[in-house]
Order: sequence, then C-alpha cells, then structure tokens
Amino acid sequence: MFIDLVKIYVKAGRGGDGSTSFRREKYVPAGGPDGGDGGNGGSIILKGDSSLHTLMDYRYHSIYKAESGENGRGRKQFGKRGQDLILPVPLGTLVKDPETQGVIADICEAGAEYVLAKGGLGGKGNVHYKSSIRQAPRFAQPGQNGEEKTVYLELKMIADVGLVGYPNVGKSTLLSIMSNAKPKIANYHFTTLSPNLGVVQVEEGKSFVIADIPGLIEGASEGVGLGLEFLRHIERTRLIAHVLDISGSEGRNPIEDYHRINAELEQYHLKMKNKPQVLIANKTDLNVSDEALKDVEKLAKTLNVPLFRVSGVTREGIQSLIYGLWNTLESVEKDYSTYDEDYVPIIEELPEFVVTKEDGYFSIQGPFAENLLYKTNFEDYESRIYFQNMLYKKGIVAQLESLGIKQGDTVLFADYEMEFSPEEEE
Repeated sequence: MFIDLVKIYVKAGRGGDGSTSFRREKYVPAGGPDGGDGGNGGSIILKGDSSLHTLMDYRYHSIYKAESGENGRGRKQFGKRGQDLILPVPLGTLVKDPETQGVIADICEAGAEYVLAKGGLGGKGNVHYKSSIRQAPRFAQPGQNGEEKTVYLELKMIADVGLVGYPNVGKSTLLSIMSNAKPKIANYHFTTLSPNLGVVQVEEGKSFVIADIPGLIEGASEGVGLGLEFLRHIERTRLIAHVLDISGSEGRNPIEDYHRINAELEQYHLKMKNKPQVLIANKTDLNVSDEALKDVEKLAKTLNVPLFRVSGVTREGIQSLIYGLWNTLESVEKDYSTYDEDYVPIIEELPEFVVTKEDGYFSIQGPFAENLLYKTNFEDYESRIYFQNMLYKKGIVAQLESLGIKQGDTVLFADYEMEFSPEEEE
C-alpha cells in the first residue's frame, strides 16, 4: 500500500536525575558528596532510507517514545544515556508543522539525519555543588524533560524522470519495459492507483530513476479524480516526460492532451512550466495517421524539446528513448527541491536566565548567568559593581526577593556560589 501522508507524535526521553549521595568508607564517618550525574534522554531522529518508498509503517504506528536516561548513583557513577530512536523514512519526506503547514525539515539524501525531538539533559549530582561554604550539599539537579511534538510526514517522491499523461496512454507499460518496476497494467482507466518507481539501467555505471505518475485529467490541480494526491510527486522530478497516445485509440487528440496536462501542471504550480520536458509518442504499432505524426513533430519543434517515437507492445524505439532520456538528464541540473517554500525556522528559544528556589536553595541558571559570570573579575571593584547593576537591570534581584531571599543566603549563580548581599543599583 502506498501511503504518502501521515501524522505522528514523538516524545524524546527524559534526562535522569542527579544523585544526592555521600561517600561512606571505613573509618570515614562523614565523607564528602559523591552523587553522579543523570544520563541524557534519548533523542528521536529521522533518517533517510533509499530502500523505502512509502510511509506505510507510520500509518499504523503513530506514537514514538525514546528511552529516558538513567539516574545518577553514588560513588560518582553517572547514569546511562537513553538510547536514541531512529525512524527511517523514504527520500523526499517533508516534516511539516500541523498548524501552519510550514516545512520543518526535508529528508532528501540517503543517510541524512534530522533530530526531530531532542532528549532531555541529565541532572547534575551533588558532587558538583560542594564548595568552601557548603561542604555537604544535600541537593542535586533533576533531569530535564525531552522534547515532544506532533508533526506531519509528507512524501514527495524523488525521481529523475516523471512520466505524465492521460489514463491508458501506456505509461505503466513503458515503465515496466524500461526498468525493473512491475506496476499493475490493464486496459482501463486508473489502473495505477499509486506512483511507481523504477531504475533504468542505461549501461554500466549509468542509471536513472523513473516514476510513473497516475493518469491525470482536467481539473486535477483542483482535486478532481486523483489529481492533488499525486501532483505533489511531480515536484521533485528533474525531467517531465509527456506520454502521448499518437494512435488516438482513446478517441482523444494527443496535441490537445499535451496542452491540457501542461495546463494542469502549471495551475498546480507556476514553476512547473520551467521544468525541462520531452515528448514520447507511444503506440506507434497501431494505425497512426501521417497527419498525427506531423502534428506531434510540429509541437516538438515549436517547444524545442526532444521527441521519441515508441511502441510499448513491440518495444520499437525503447532503447533510443532510454539513451535520449539519459542524454537530456545530463544537461539538466540535479535539483530535487520541493515547492514548499514556507519553512518554519528552528530556533531554540531558551530563556536568558531562570531563577528558582528548591529545598531552600536559590539558583540562577541560563546563558546570561554563565556569560556574566565569565566576564566578571571579582577582584576588580568596578567589575563587581557592573555585575551587581546587571542583576538589578535584568530583574534578577527582584525575582530573588519575591522568592523570599534574605541577607546572607547562599545563591548558586551558574556553577558559582555566592552570598546574597543586596546593594542599591548604581
């Protein structure tokens, strides 16, 4: 079964808690802190897999959770890191925000990885909080929760050549002859209910991927028939090959068919008209009028595109078609980009600082605290004044006071312990 759109929920592993532990040895009644750190939680990672061509596995299993990190232990033993959960996806898979439909990531290379949900950091054990002031810290840092989110996975197949045309013009037959693909083939419309991929071997060391896009009809770009479900798979093709029934066996005019299909492609997205194209006049084994041949030759000349005459039944012209497609691809830029342009920027909006009170201890953590601590020379008077003023300007002192801090209380500022002594802002 071909599935190209699914919704999944992912939750990364929680970080393990740091340990509050003290060394206990013979003849050492009260050893120092030796609590180890908790392990980081496992992340959930998407990985491009060239052997996959559908999102079917995610249709029936939509919830994924990574392993949490282990808690720290005594004797400075760190908890084990949670194992990452690797989710293989087909090449051409887009990760989309379910609310905005904006693209978060595009997995289009084999082996490419994207961290969909990052595991939580493990907490620090009490061994980190020993100081000259606090010889026996009885607290440790808890582990952080892992990221969790709901996303859409949307597959837009990657192929070098996309076969397009009205139903029953012979696209599936050509695909089966040219490649190792085995699509369903029958003499009725919409036999192909899903795109089919095949690899065409030109000669040793030369090959390309070809896709049979299900038959399009007028109104496909507006959702008529199977149109919108499959038009997305033409986006990533480097070359569009229009398959025309030159015999008119279905009672249609091949020239009119070309213009109608092209109109649907352009209506779907204007950039479609910029994609390189070729014409394939199929069913030459049937009664083909000279007028029909002249008309399709004139069309190819007007468009300045290659024209290939073939028969899927007798296999006449197939080898010339294969080499012709390869030579055309050689002059086409290798671009498998999608038309989804509204990317969602991935920005980790971490707070500058976080002021907390836990078990009677005050703490100021975050990038701002770490940077300010790094820049401050506590041996220098002016540097100390600047440090004090920044605490007031950022509202850190106000937050500490709202938590009930008093003169002389100890504050853990990043990894540095200091005594709270409020002064007026200068």
